[in-house]
Amino acid sequence: MLKTMKVIGKESALWYLQYFGIPLSLGIVLYKIINNFSLRKRRATLQGKVVVITGASSGIGEALSHVFYQQGCKVVMASRRKSELERVKQDLISKKMQGISIEPIVIELDLGELDQLESFVDKVHSLCGHIDILVNNGGISHRGSILHTKLDVYKKIMNVNYLGSVGLTAAALPKMVERKSGHIVFISSVQGLIGLPERSAYAGSKHAMQAYADSLRAEMKQHNINVSVISPGYVKTAVSINALTGSGEPHGVMDSSTAAGFSADYVAERIVDTIVNKEKELIISQFMGHYAILVRRTIPSLYFYFVARRAAKT
Repeated sequence: MLKTMKVIGKESALWYLQYFGIPLSLGIVLYKIINNFSLRKRRATLQGKVVVITGASSGIGEALSHVFYQQGCKVVMASRRKSELERVKQDLISKKMQGISIEPIVIELDLGELDQLESFVDKVHSLCGHIDILVNNGGISHRGSILHTKLDVYKKIMNVNYLGSVGLTAAALPKMVERKSGHIVFISSVQGLIGLPERSAYAGSKHAMQAYADSLRAEMKQHNINVSVISPGYVKTAVSINALTGSGEPHGVMDSSTAAGFSADYVAERIVDTIVNKEKELIISQFMGHYAILVRRTIPSLYFYFVARRAAKT
């Protein structure tokens, strides 16, 4: 039954249980128990994997470092802020579970410095031999109208969010192709699926990431390399505080929507489950994010009306 439910999916599995006379409420409980057991088995396959995470000094990247390390992975953490990476490393070591002897690796990296990306991957290869999972998480957000945002801000955000991820991926791919094994993960955003006022630079970079990932997924299937795109809604991190304004200065404010967002720990758990299940996409958002995506795809004129009203208010 375990194998059957794993293959046919939730809806079909519940029908399967009802067919054999098991009530729906009990079927849901059984499905969750069996699915959780199966997921734990799949997570066990992560042990010993080399996982590279950009933007690992805080937020989702830091939370992912904890989850992967707890699964026995060799975690390589990258960020501009080496002192913060060392803090995360010590935190991981202090919570080391029994049986985990691998020490996390810290490497300083500025994704905006595109000429450093290949040497970064070379350094990881020299230390670890290869990369099993590359998580392109590092990025920077934007707060400002199009009329008052300098071109340099667009360049910086595009370099960090899009070209930085593309450059790392391009440098990691040859060895993955050679080994016929690997998983590339892009931490995008709901704003990679819809555009919002005051977020043009950020949304543009994430839309580019989404399209690149779709092209990459198609080309890499023949090489047995998986590609996953994660599109979170609001997550309680410092993303709005560190966002760039139109002038290029830090926004410096925790937005109320961000403060009320999902915890980074919860999002990280969902992301790791998506990776072990080899799923192509995950949208993890509050109701309004899902609703906006649905309206944009099905009734675009209504979506355009609502975002124009929002822009007028700001």
